This record gives sequence, structure tokens and C-alpha cells, in this order.
Amino acid sequence: MAMLAGILIGYIVNKSLSDSKFIYDRNQINKIENANVRSTVEKAITKYEETCFKESKKDVASNYSILSEIFLRMIKMIIAPLVFAVLVIGVAKVGDFKSVGRIGAKTLIYFTTATLLALALGLVIVNVFEPGKVMHLDLPDSASTLGVKPNQQSAKNFIAHVIPDSVIGAMANNEILPIVVFALFFGVAAASIKEHGKAIVNACDSLGHVMFKVTNYVMSFAPIGVFGAITAVVIMQGLDLLSGYAYLIACFFGGLLFFIFIVLFAICKLFKIKFYSLLRDVKEPILLAFSTASSESAMPKTIEALEKHGISNRIVSFVLPLGYSFNLDGSIMYMTFATMFIAQSYSIDLSMGDQIKMMLILLVTSKGMAGVPRASLVVIAGMLSMFNIPQEGLLLLLAVDQLLDMGRSATNVVGNAVASAVVARLEKEKF
Repeated sequence: MAMLAGILIGYIVNKSLSDSKFIYDRNQINKIENANVRSTVEKAITKYEETCFKESKKDVASNYSILSEIFLRMIKMIIAPLVFAVLVIGVAKVGDFKSVGRIGAKTLIYFTTATLLALALGLVIVNVFEPGKVMHLDLPDSASTLGVKPNQQSAKNFIAHVIPDSVIGAMANNEILPIVVFALFFGVAAASIKEHGKAIVNACDSLGHVMFKVTNYVMSFAPIGVFGAITAVVIMQGLDLLSGYAYLIACFFGGLLFFIFIVLFAICKLFKIKFYSLLRDVKEPILLAFSTASSESAMPKTIEALEKHGISNRIVSFVLPLGYSFNLDGSIMYMTFATMFIAQSYSIDLSMGDQIKMMLILLVTSKGMAGVPRASLVVIAGMLSMFNIPQEGLLLLLAVDQLLDMGRSATNVVGNAVASAVVARLEKEKF
């Protein structure tokens, strides 16, 4: 209901701003006798009006986006203590380091397999349907500013991102992967000292319960946050944008649906997991991720939903936090899809060898990027630079990136739910 209300209000505001766009009387321009002067004046005034129109939309949209900003900030404030608490409990319940290593190995093997499938699917869809060639979008000026800095992820800065030099700093910046690494060490150490560690394990258990209660309080604001996010997007972009990008949106969302209902369904069949039952239990976090375009906003609810489904706390609290750095299926699929879309738009043909090379590079560079704002775009910018594709091409996607991000975020939630179920099955859990 909040999404529908946001679309309606956003459309009404966008329409009213559009109708009041023209601030000059065109009759005055028509009185200019010299045709060249008249044409120059008209172009200048039109450009000025468009700038004013864009700024007015931005000002009005910012008033609504404050609502979503408040909600997302409340979500972010609970992520670090929640991830730390549930992971320490999960590791402590797993027990010895050998068991942690066994579950960790199974988890990472699944994540790598799912990542390769998502990357390959993105390449197949963009090569079969060729949205970059079909749409004939106007290419951006080379002088255009992106606002996104490319990140060529090397082994050195990857390690620097994974191993925290300060766990307090990692928590302050909401960097999930460093928190996960510290919590793994902490949980194993707490479990290894047995009776002496019980007090701190119990404290983490209490912290986890408190954070879930806080989550329930925060979630009562979800409709307001969703309304603000959707309204702001529609005010800025309008609904007309959807028709121009309809083919691109259809290709990408079709790919996401194929990944969820064919690839993930097949994986669930293979491991005898009731796919639709799992999907039904996680529908609330899926809808939340879709409407806020944020996977993180759905994380606390996903943990609760998976435990309600019957997957043990030790598996959920171990696999899910790792999944938010290593198994963002929707975002990963977007990386190959978007890079090839931009190449097609510039009529740049990448050989199959180059595409396989891109896929293997993304297999590594996509990991640990979840803590970076607009992580997918940052990685894509790095790929464009590596394969000599004009980085200005990212501007082709920025117009609809919020909408595409909604699909990516929802797919990330489903992918991590399936990952938790698969690891639980590999550990011979019944649910």
C-alpha cells in the first residue's frame, strides 16, 4: 500500500511540476525578428527552464526522501551489533574450529557456484537480447560527470577490507565482512574456553534477542520509509522514463525472475528443499528489500524468517552474514549485464574470451564490495576502465538504477535464503 501510495503521490507531484515548467511567455520570443537570434534565445531559455525544473524536482523529492533516509539509518544502526551477536552465537553453537571450517568450506563452495551461475546468466541474457543495440539511446557527452569512482580491486586492498585494523571502526562504518571475520575469531575463542566463555556467549545471546526486539520497533516505520523512497524516485524520474527504458528493464527483470524461479528452484529441487514454502516464509523481507532498494534493510527480518522456516540458528547466523558479502546474486548478475549493455551501446564488440575473462575477474572483485555505497556501479566502473569502454556509459544506467536496484536487492534476499537452506541440508538438518 505504501508503494502504491508513493507511486501515485510521486506521479501527481511530478505532473504538477511538469505543467508549471514553462516560466517564460513564448509570445515574447516570437516577436524577435532575427531568426538566428530567436533560435539562440529559445534554446538558452529552454535549457534554463530544464535546469530549473530539474532543481525544483530535486528539492521536492528531497523532502520525501528524508523519510526513507530516516528508516534506512535506523536499519543501519542495528546491523553491526546484530551481525556480531548472531554470528558469535552461531559459531559458539557450532562448537570447535573443525566444525566451523567444515561449514565454512561448504558455504564458500556454494557461494562461488552461485556467483558463477549469476555472472554467466547475466552474460547470456545481454548477448541474446542485446538491449544496448536495440534501444538506440543517446550516448552521453564525454565531459559528463559520473559521480562514481572506479575501483580496481587488488589483492592488497581486498585483504585490507577483509581484515579489520579496528573492529570498532568496522562497526562504525557498517562494514559487514570485517565484522564477520572478527566475530568468527571471537566465537571460536569463546567456544574453546568452555565454561569461562559461557558468560560472554550468554551475553551475546541476550544482545541478539534485544536487537531483534529493536528490529521489530524499527520495522513499524517501514511503510513510511517505503513511501518516502518510492515517492522521491517517481518525482525525480516520472513514469515516462519507464517507456524509454522498457526493453532494458524487461530484459534485466526477466533475467532475475529466471534466476529465482529456474536456477534457484533447480538448486532447491536438487537438495530436496521446498522452494515455494521457503519463498512464502521470506516474502516480507523480499518485499522490504524491493521497495527500499536495500538488501541490508531486510537482513534482520530474513534471519527471523529463516529460523521460523525451521533452519537452525547456528546455520542462519553463520551463513547469512557471510552471504551479504559473498553471495549477492542479483547485484553480481547485474555486473556482467550492465558492462556488456554499455559496450553494446557504444558498438564495442567484446570477444567470448574477453567476456569469460571479465566473468572470472568479477568472480573475485565482486567479493567484499557490499560495504561500498553503490557497490555494483563502483565495480562496473572498474570493468569499463579495464576493457577500454567509455565510463560515461554508466550515465545510461543511472537514470533507472534505482528501479534496477530494487530487483537486485530482492534477488539478493532470495539467493541468501536458498544458500542458508542448502548449507542446512548439507549439514543434514531437517526442516
